[in-house]
Amino acid sequence: MNIFYRPLYQSPATEFLTELKTKHPELEAGQRQGRSLLWDKPVNREAWRDYRAAQVTQKPYVYLTESKE
Repeated sequence: MNIFYRPLYQSPATEFLTELKTKHPELEAGQRQGRSLLWDKPVNREAWRDYRAAQVTQKPYVYLTESKE
């Protein structure tokens, strides 16, 4: 048995979130809607392919622009 196993313990933060979600069940739907606005976007693979193909490789030491020889 794991010495850190505490099945009946819930942190105060977990208790707060559980209580908040039971009092306001519409909260999770709002979270999902906000996530879809910011994160769940279709990826244009062709545009990414063009972006990667157009990248210029960086020189090893970027602060030295010309040699002093």
